[in-house]
Amino acid sequence: MVQRKKYIEIVKHLSKKEFTILIGARQIGKSTLLKQLFEDLNQKGETVYFLNLDRKEILDELDESPENLFKICPLQTDKKIIVFIDEIQYLKDATTFVKLLFDEYSDRLKIVATGSSAFYIDKQFNDSLVGRKKIFQMGTLDFEEFLIFKGRNDLVEEVLKLKNKKKQKSIQENVLWAFMDEFVNYGGYPAVVLENDIAQKIELLKDIRDSFIKRDILESGITDETKFYRMLMLLASQSGNLLNVNEISNTLRMTNATVENYLYVLQKCFHITLVKPFYNNLRKELTKMPKVYINDLGLRNVLINYFSPLEQRADKGMVLENLCFRLLFERFDQDQVKYWRTADGNEVDFVVETSYLKGFAVEVKFGEQEVKSSKYNKFIQNYPDFPLEFWWWKKMELLF
Repeated sequence: MVQRKKYIEIVKHLSKKEFTILIGARQIGKSTLLKQLFEDLNQKGETVYFLNLDRKEILDELDESPENLFKICPLQTDKKIIVFIDEIQYLKDATTFVKLLFDEYSDRLKIVATGSSAFYIDKQFNDSLVGRKKIFQMGTLDFEEFLIFKGRNDLVEEVLKLKNKKKQKSIQENVLWAFMDEFVNYGGYPAVVLENDIAQKIELLKDIRDSFIKRDILESGITDETKFYRMLMLLASQSGNLLNVNEISNTLRMTNATVENYLYVLQKCFHITLVKPFYNNLRKELTKMPKVYINDLGLRNVLINYFSPLEQRADKGMVLENLCFRLLFERFDQDQVKYWRTADGNEVDFVVETSYLKGFAVEVKFGEQEVKSSKYNKFIQNYPDFPLEFWWWKKMELLF
């Protein structure tokens, strides 16, 4: 079975006293990863249990009392037990559950749990759990994982050689870019990647859009499903644009408070990310509008019902910028990735702060011929500690 990169991180954390919580959007493979861990540890002779809180009888037992866990998973006297819990957000009071079990039994108990909706995780796993849990966030497949799921480990090795400058050019370059084009169109949901039939890929993405996002809507208490979807579709069509709450409110005839609530839910369910502006003046930075990106390009494309080879797309610049955001977001923390824009229209797509007031900047153009470095003199002069790079379609940096 194919392993996600996050698997290694979680294996390393198993020896830590803190409980391990894995969060992310639905259908990205969290439950699969949990089962892989359970099976691997079981084969190694560890005392492990697997609980799925979709099963009502188990959920009711644990809601009645956290210590009912030990009716199902008996404690050992000589070794620590590891309990894997899928969908921990279904508990009525997940915070109390984790806090009590950690405080009373962490010398003999390790919990590794998943949660699909960060809306619930964020509300319940509050500051009282500091030092008691570590949260790992997992996304849809990145491009390297995409190639592995495609059974093309040879191409992963090729990409690593290019990245490490062991090769200047690849004889499989055309194959790599064909896979990247597929990745850009259909995204990184594992089931979609493993499906080879294009029509079925789109059907799977429609199911994620219609069924699984609907569960996020229900769990977050949103009552107007139609308006929620309309806003998500609008955001998908404007990916990479400045997020103007007043404009969205007027367009969809919703209150600003409703728009803000929907944005909160979409972020906490891992469907969108808001990128903040970069400025020297912190007050100015905190008051400027963010830019919005969809976290998976397959989801973005199904929301606007547009699938086509990238070079033929009318929105190819927007798609490429969203791809570059995704690549940067995989490598850096969300707070490190920003954008730069002035009142008179000067703009740089991404500014990455790798350390305090140091880093690099990226401007995305579809073709190399579109690069006009003189347009960015103001940024280059004002921020010499952020050297400006230009990324375009089929530039090797996009593969890394």
